[in-house]
Amino acid sequence: MDLHLELRPSGGRRRALEDALRGAIRDGRLPRGTRLPSTRSLAAELGLSRGTVSAAYDQLTEEGYLTTRPGSATRVSDMSTPVPAAPPPAGVLPVPSAGAVAWRASPGGPAHDLRPGLPDVSAFPVRAWLRATRHVLATAPAEIFGACDPRGRIELRTALAGYLARTRGVVTTPDLIVITTGFVQTLNLLATAIDGPVAMEDPGHDFYREVVRRTGHDVVPLPVDELGARTGTLTPDVAAAVVTPTHQYPMGVPLHPRRRRALRDWAVGGGLVIEDDYDGEFRYDRQPVGALQGTAPEHVVYFGTTSTTLGPALRLAWMAVPPALIGPLTEAKLHADAHTEALGQLVLARLIETHDYDRLIRAARLRYRRRRDLLLARLTAALPGARFPGVAAGLRALLLLPPDGPAEADLLAACERRGIALRGASPLWQTAGPEGLLIGYAAAPERAYPRALDALAETLKDFS
Repeated sequence: MDLHLELRPSGGRRRALEDALRGAIRDGRLPRGTRLPSTRSLAAELGLSRGTVSAAYDQLTEEGYLTTRPGSATRVSDMSTPVPAAPPPAGVLPVPSAGAVAWRASPGGPAHDLRPGLPDVSAFPVRAWLRATRHVLATAPAEIFGACDPRGRIELRTALAGYLARTRGVVTTPDLIVITTGFVQTLNLLATAIDGPVAMEDPGHDFYREVVRRTGHDVVPLPVDELGARTGTLTPDVAAAVVTPTHQYPMGVPLHPRRRRALRDWAVGGGLVIEDDYDGEFRYDRQPVGALQGTAPEHVVYFGTTSTTLGPALRLAWMAVPPALIGPLTEAKLHADAHTEALGQLVLARLIETHDYDRLIRAARLRYRRRRDLLLARLTAALPGARFPGVAAGLRALLLLPPDGPAEADLLAACERRGIALRGASPLWQTAGPEGLLIGYAAAPERAYPRALDALAETLKDFS
């Protein structure tokens, strides 16, 4: 193994090697259990004698930094303690996890994972992904390992154009699709094509609002009621509107047909609609609602992702864009990161072409529907008077709390004490709105999910 060590000249070569190894162990660059190079290879690498390296190893073994066994490699001792990492500077926020949860992070994650917006990653289709990967590696030319079109691999763009037309009613072509790493990158790319305020649903995803603000755009609240976004409030000075018309986040309602028409008319009049179809594949008690993009493809940017169908770690998402924007967005993508990772794109294209992707989604849809039904049964009994609007689709439920209590902050504190990871609804409002909890029913592994619901039901009972 390669090992980078800086030997300070003072104090002799052996002392310099000992100090360098101690420093690497203390600051965590050599974690516990790390296997060190042999004395012969490290001596050759550093230009030292083998005897010098052996003596340094022996000294650090006596001090407890290293451990040796006959016939085995020298390793960093389990007793060694790295120096704790310094806290982030004042004003620097930690990197948020998906869905900003109310729990303290631990190496094993939360005891009860009810985070919204996440799939059950323990159900990731390893065999299907491996089968598709083997096919790609066995049949694709060597050029797949080189740079690709900033828009993404043509194989995936072609597969997506057919898949989105068939399943979501999207009207597009492979030339008008751009593969991205997720909605955050999509918003940043679109910011280069937008000049003016951006309307975002209220309530809506608070993290995405901050992403838009950081691009330099003003965010205008777009009120939401039981019929979805109040599109009639959009004015000509608004440059773009970010909406979730299929399954509003977090209220869960689909956009009313009359308001869909109003939104389309506003876009045709000069606005740009950014349609976030974040969980359009998962519907249970209603007929599927087609994408708004299909009614005005020259004025709507459609976004989709594998984050909820397969897993957020894949970093595979897409947007179908109007013809007038494909040039600027391709250039923006080129200068952002050249292109999205290519091998995963080809694997996903293979899954779509073989309809394995359809089968995986259908299986997940059945699994998540059972989980949703169990959640509603358990929690309505635990907290009479609680309401769950818009649970006919998606991967999470919004529990609206009764006006007479309990308070959202008190519930979140109680959930945190029990190790329950979920979200409060209050940060999702730009203005003000009812308190509640946003509960994901997909993130927990299958066997752990009932226990997570039990823990949450017991917490709610304490407040009923």
